[in-house]
Amino acid sequence: MQSKCDNEMTLEILSKSNNEAFARVAVAAFSASLDPTIEEIADIKTAVSEAVTNCIIHGYEGEIGVIKINCKIDKRKIIIEISDTGKGIENVDIAKEPLYTTKADLERSGMGFTIMESFMDELKVESILGLGTKVTMTKTIK
Repeated sequence: MQSKCDNEMTLEILSKSNNEAFARVAVAAFSASLDPTIEEIADIKTAVSEAVTNCIIHGYEGEIGVIKINCKIDKRKIIIEISDTGKGIENVDIAKEPLYTTKADLERSGMGFTIMESFMDELKVESILGLGTKVTMTKTIK
């Protein structure tokens, strides 16, 4: 199957907190072919960390599930999709509001989507209750 992008990677990890660091590093390494700055790499790692953590904490709520990470490079752009088949988000617009959290008892700040939006050029969140959530983040490497 020939893809229309310059390069592509798919990774599946279990929703365990120690896999979050692996996901960050794997996506950062994949993006290296674009020759990003240290700051751009840090932005990508931070956004990936937030998305994967959301899958673990909110999507699967302590149960073990699979987090799928798909990365594509298209010219100077990296497109990162991170998805789970967890519980889904009831209202994405409300969930994207700064400081909104359903896990205040776990000292969650409710800034995950806000952080992803600020570190990436584009953020799209799709979710269906009971079926899961997919976050698509795009960043153009200057």
